[in-house]
Amino acid sequence: MTTPTPASTSAFDLTAEQPQPGPVLCPADHPAVPRPVIVLVGHGMVGQRFLEALAEHGVTERARVVVLCEEPRPAYDRVHLTSYFSEGASPESLSLVGDGFMARHGVELHVGDPAVAVDRDSRTVTARSGLSVRYDVLVLATGSYPFVPPVPGKDAEGCFVYRTIEDVLAIERYARGVGTGAVVGGGLLGLEAAGALRGLGLDTHVVEFAPRLMPVQVDEGGGAALRRSVEGLGVTVHTGVGTQEITTDGAGRVDGMALSDGSHLPAGMVVFSAGVRPRDDLARACGLDVGERGGIVVDASCRTSDPAVFAIGECALAADGRVYGLVAPGNEMAETAARTIAGPGGQDGGFTGADTSTKLKLLGVDVASFGDAHGTADGALDVLYSDSRSGVYRKLVVGADGTLLGGVLVGDVESYGVLRPLTGTVPPVAPEHLVLPAGAGAPVSLGPTALPDDAVICSCHNVTKGAIRGAVTDHACTGVAEVKKCTKAGTGCGSCLKVLGQLVDAELEAGGVAVDKGLCACFAQTRAELYEIVLALRLTSYRELLDAHGRPEARGGEGCEVCKPAVASILASLAPAIGGSVHVLDGEQAALQDTNDRFLANMQKNGSYSIVPRIPGGEITPEKLIVIGEVARDFGLYTKITGGQRIDLFGARVEQLPVIWARLVDAGFESGHAYGKALRTVKSCVGSTWCRFGVQDSVRMAIDLELRYRGLRAPHKLKSAVSGCARECAEAQSKDFGVIATASGWNLYVGGNGGATPRHGDLLAKDLSDAELVRLIDRFLMFYIRTADRLERTSVWLERIAGGLEHVRDVVVHDSLGICDELEALMAAHVAGYRDEWADTLGDPERLSRFVSFVNAPGTPDPTVRFVPERDQIRPEPLPARTETVTA
Repeated sequence: MTTPTPASTSAFDLTAEQPQPGPVLCPADHPAVPRPVIVLVGHGMVGQRFLEALAEHGVTERARVVVLCEEPRPAYDRVHLTSYFSEGASPESLSLVGDGFMARHGVELHVGDPAVAVDRDSRTVTARSGLSVRYDVLVLATGSYPFVPPVPGKDAEGCFVYRTIEDVLAIERYARGVGTGAVVGGGLLGLEAAGALRGLGLDTHVVEFAPRLMPVQVDEGGGAALRRSVEGLGVTVHTGVGTQEITTDGAGRVDGMALSDGSHLPAGMVVFSAGVRPRDDLARACGLDVGERGGIVVDASCRTSDPAVFAIGECALAADGRVYGLVAPGNEMAETAARTIAGPGGQDGGFTGADTSTKLKLLGVDVASFGDAHGTADGALDVLYSDSRSGVYRKLVVGADGTLLGGVLVGDVESYGVLRPLTGTVPPVAPEHLVLPAGAGAPVSLGPTALPDDAVICSCHNVTKGAIRGAVTDHACTGVAEVKKCTKAGTGCGSCLKVLGQLVDAELEAGGVAVDKGLCACFAQTRAELYEIVLALRLTSYRELLDAHGRPEARGGEGCEVCKPAVASILASLAPAIGGSVHVLDGEQAALQDTNDRFLANMQKNGSYSIVPRIPGGEITPEKLIVIGEVARDFGLYTKITGGQRIDLFGARVEQLPVIWARLVDAGFESGHAYGKALRTVKSCVGSTWCRFGVQDSVRMAIDLELRYRGLRAPHKLKSAVSGCARECAEAQSKDFGVIATASGWNLYVGGNGGATPRHGDLLAKDLSDAELVRLIDRFLMFYIRTADRLERTSVWLERIAGGLEHVRDVVVHDSLGICDELEALMAAHVAGYRDEWADTLGDPERLSRFVSFVNAPGTPDPTVRFVPERDQIRPEPLPARTETVTA
């Protein structure tokens, strides 16, 4: 192996014909020279990070950047590839390329057109299409390829690898006619592949030659705990055996595997996931130095044996003699190469090695490994905690002087975010305290604020605690979202998000930013605290709450526009359980409501109102469609089919609302609550009833859920959807609670939303029966209503609440707070007490009396509500054009 020539610090001569050492780009010193050309070969996760780093250093403004990408799509999140099966993710949702990134930075991206040859003498790269590009700098990010053991039958029909989206799509197509699948390899990739097969409904087997699963990351005890958990999920594990042959039927299709112990494992398909090898064939062909076992040899700057060529990611053999197969080291190499290419001022630090810690969820089992997990250092000691009943295994490796060297966590990885940064230090508490899992009674609580500033919090982007604190104190970031944008922390694998939130909150509080957490000037309590007061004391009026628990200066007053609707929502949510007024227009409640709730309709821009009948699951009879059409025709309303599978009617005057609703109620319609902070719709696809891909009756489930939760008042509006298969036609993952059918039941996702800041929902639980699904949604919704802030969507609440998704799962699924019976009882009271608001209003003269434009002239319509024709319907009359007088 030849070590690349060390780079000097002289500027790169862009006019020279031969490669020169030193920083690659310094165009400010050569204003007359044409823009240099950087060619990136490969556009995976590391390749995209390299492009982002170039942009951050301003290189894309000074150079032409050309990318040759082998796959038919830009970079995507390969780490979460299994979410395509387990969470119904689409290939598009896995993309890592922000909207407009390439155009904004002038990057020329050629997808589906890989480089096939490099001529280092002429400095040209030739692509498969025949495109030839001359480069000043060449960066190889060709990644790796799956290792397929050389066993007979490995190329038979039904054999696959698990590496790309195209591999995933091929596996999905073939699996439709297969009942059993086997995975060769029980490491990280193998268990990911097993999760994919299980998500497709196959009986799944994992075959691992080593004596345990994940032999590189976990020790014998951790492997045993992992195996118990994986087998408890229905996956059969075979360890200590190798694959001798892939057997086939008479048609040449896979029918099983012959194992080294003499047994035969029947299987209709086989997925090879036994590791990867660096993809260095292009480098070999052009004469670059490669390692004896593969990998393009690079120095600390990620330069190859040719100073004009860099290599980053899984294809590179780093200066420490290792090929890194994780995202974090790849990102660090990408940033190192970009700094070097940027020229003087951008070269601080090189890549000499990286943190290989991992934290992930495999087949639903949490696994983490960090530092010297196997205790290879001299004098290393183990501190163990094991609970085989609950599948928890925790081991810390410590040195004789108390230094934390590493650890293995299986089943409970709650403290990973604190333990990993402490590696290499003597923790402030004894290791036996650190090894206890969350809630096991550790006498000392060690939080992230105890970490030193140089502790790396986000290993994907090498962001330290000090950098996070600096984002708050020096860059005036006021929340996690801003800190993520400023530092990139939390934008990789996401394992650091919880610690990130705790650090940001602590720094804000230390700076005196979060002084008052009260709801408003009237109440010192948060909305969640007011909810608890109303529930515990069974208060049924705003006046009682304000006078007894408001700020002293607010008592006896009229309240404000912040707290009145917030308290009104709390009272409406709890009314069925504590005996308060259920109808929002009764007594004091009416005065607390926002404009829309006061008239049970949404006010539009010209003062007219919309009517939105509930259409559960989007299912409607022809007779009801005719009624809607007749109402729209008779009252001259604008009609529109919404994205929530309903029909909106626009343009009603306030005095027309009761008349219109009387006809709709007579036809069997009820309020769709489009005006309230309540459940809007439960959208659905046609499901297994009609669709050839459907695996569950999504329409029935959507109707059941919408009828169960209709009228449920919440801190913010609620949307839901049910998809009948993983193709996700109902877009369930963009909803506050979404349901996706599996062959074994239902997967439940929570905390999603569309809008200006879209967020995919997180998987809360999987393969649920109908009863289990409804019970968990009951609990989730009532816990959200109980603890969220005013006007806080479930997506924001889930990211804000201490502990995030894991805490919500502990409460809702595992009843860690012991409140699930109460949550279910509150929901049961809501369901039992539900009454349609419009049907009740039509029968109450006092409520009807408010539906007038002018109190002193009840029969007079508002003359300012006017319309003009457009596309055979009406639209609000445009406001008069503004005129301005300009004086000299």
